[in-house]
Amino acid sequence: MTSTDGAGPVRRMTARSRDEAHRTATPLELFFDLCFVVAVAQAGLQLTHALAAGRPASAVIGYLFVFWGVWWAWVNFTWFASAYDCDDVPYRIATLVQICGVLIYAAGVGRAFVGNDWAVAVIGYLVMRVALTTQWLRAAVSEAAGPARRTALRYVWGLVICQCAWVALLAAPGSMKRWLFLVVGAAEILVPVIAERNHETPWHPHHIEERYGLFTLIVLGETMSAATVAVHSAIGEHHALGQLLPLAGGGILLVFAAWWIYFAVPAHQRLISNRQGMPWGYGHYVIFASAAAIGAGIEVAVEHAVGESHISTVAASAAVTVPAALFLFTVWLLHARHFKTSTVQQLVLPVSAVAIVACTFVGSRAVLVAGLVAAMTVAAGVVLAERPPAGSRGRGGRHGVQ
Repeated sequence: MTSTDGAGPVRRMTARSRDEAHRTATPLELFFDLCFVVAVAQAGLQLTHALAAGRPASAVIGYLFVFWGVWWAWVNFTWFASAYDCDDVPYRIATLVQICGVLIYAAGVGRAFVGNDWAVAVIGYLVMRVALTTQWLRAAVSEAAGPARRTALRYVWGLVICQCAWVALLAAPGSMKRWLFLVVGAAEILVPVIAERNHETPWHPHHIEERYGLFTLIVLGETMSAATVAVHSAIGEHHALGQLLPLAGGGILLVFAAWWIYFAVPAHQRLISNRQGMPWGYGHYVIFASAAAIGAGIEVAVEHAVGESHISTVAASAAVTVPAALFLFTVWLLHARHFKTSTVQQLVLPVSAVAIVACTFVGSRAVLVAGLVAAMTVAAGVVLAERPPAGSRGRGGRHGVQ
């Protein structure tokens, strides 16, 4: 059977080769990622409102919960697609159904964040998971009897059990929902660990690195977009160009530095097996969440600068500096540190993260100063990477940076 819409013929969904040449992201994967922008934007919007209202604890907790759903749904699709993408009609339809689930989940983010009402979000999440479960069932049927089929079936059972738990969570008292969320969320994270304990799915290191890099670009782009809209609105309503230019400049420097630092090292060189891949992939929850939170923080700082938010200057500054520092430190922890060749190089990102947090207390120019620190971090990385290690003529970094 051959499709007529550009997809390939319907075929068996057997595993792809981990050594496949020229394995890159597909247009469908890019479309899938772009649709996640809606959910990321909704999570950031709620974070902005809560921080600007002076509720930092509930803001951070709510944000971490709703962003987890966005992140985990994306992670599951990405790693499955890296191993089993066959790009035929059933595969495309199942992926488009998952996109519908993403949009439903995004529609429920506000209610989950503000009122702890997870009904709409869970419905969207179930739509995504039902589609993913059918994908794993198809993989199990296509694989010959053996470890690959058993792994696929473990995924199926794990997904079904967890989705039943999410439905049950809706009936729990409001005071217990977030505690139960942590339990079910932990169970979700353990599904790949258990399913692949005897047989790894053949995800592709280059493909996984590219997919994570593309999603990092999406959250950084959402940060830039949110900050631009905030500055534009403030200029139009308050004509506060003098107060906003330092914020805009500092925010741009932070985002540019975040991009430079993240893409400075070839992470795929370390992604040899699940032993390296799973911690790296799971740790990106912090990278993605902090990158998106920078934009929300800039919006809060803008509102504070024009007098629309009555939180303290320190609180407004921390909304930007804390996620920016967390991003730098986590990038160092997950992969940058493995490519450093000297103690000085190892210290650049951790010290810069501390320095950016310290910028919180410098007053109304905190974001600008933090941006300058980030820019100097990149400059220091470039200089140190160009300097050969003692007793060696080698050079560090993929592009001579960081």
